[in-house]
Amino acid sequence: MAINEKTVKHVAKLAKLEFKEEDIHDFTEEIDKIIQMVEQLEDLDTQGVEGTYHGITHHSVVRKDEAKLDIDREDLFKNVKTKQDGFIKVPAIMDNGESGA
Repeated sequence: MAINEKTVKHVAKLAKLEFKEEDIHDFTEEIDKIIQMVEQLEDLDTQGVEGTYHGITHHSVVRKDEAKLDIDREDLFKNVKTKQDGFIKVPAIMDNGESGA
């Protein structure tokens, strides 16, 4: 597939790119060379070759995310200073403007 200046101008217009008229010729030649290199890949015999999705072997170093009960609620509350109705009671940070906060 040969790329010509008309095609380059058309694609540039669609992509809203602007090229100086004197650069179009050089750019067309570069794109044509790239297309020719890609077309060479069509000649390769890839029968039986498994697809590569990433060039580096990847494995997760993070443990599997599983929900589990590690801490007993009663053990947790042994470290709590104040509790109320089964919840940890903490000092209020906002007081609805009562003290100018």
